[in-house]
Amino acid sequence: MTRRDLIHKWLVYALGLLPVWLLDAYILPRVPLWGTVPMLLPLAAAAVAVLEGAYYAGTGFGMAVGLLWELAYPGGFGGMVFFLALAGMAMGAVSQYALSQSYPGCLICSAGVLALLGFLRVAGWLFVNGAGLSDLLQVAVPEFLWSLAWSLPVWLLFRAIYNRVGGTKLA
Repeated sequence: MTRRDLIHKWLVYALGLLPVWLLDAYILPRVPLWGTVPMLLPLAAAAVAVLEGAYYAGTGFGMAVGLLWELAYPGGFGGMVFFLALAGMAMGAVSQYALSQSYPGCLICSAGVLALLGFLRVAGWLFVNGAGLSDLLQVAVPEFLWSLAWSLPVWLLFRAIYNRVGGTKLA
């Protein structure tokens, strides 16, 4: 695959990330369900990592999604760049070697990254005594389920992109 093909491929993936980010940042926060808003950016990282693999694609796209998250949302400390890069690498490796590169594999990887992210957020709030465990779980569990419900549309979007330009199709 030439450098031009590679740039074209990742530009198309970045353009596919745009509607996911617009939904995540501007549309879904206006209509919270169960008092929570879904997190779609980790789902996008999971979908691309499952489709493209671990080492360069999953890690790089996860890092890019984490950077977008840190720059677009207030209150970040830079940890999402590192977290989503590692998550992209892990999800890509798991889907490449243990699971299939299909929607059930993406669903399992998405559930894993959302659960770990929710656990870290709950643990952080418990550490600073921001709220009780039951109060935090009343928010974290619906957020996890509501986010996971969006995994199919996100998967279908990135699967369509993968079918067009993914892997070595441009070579």
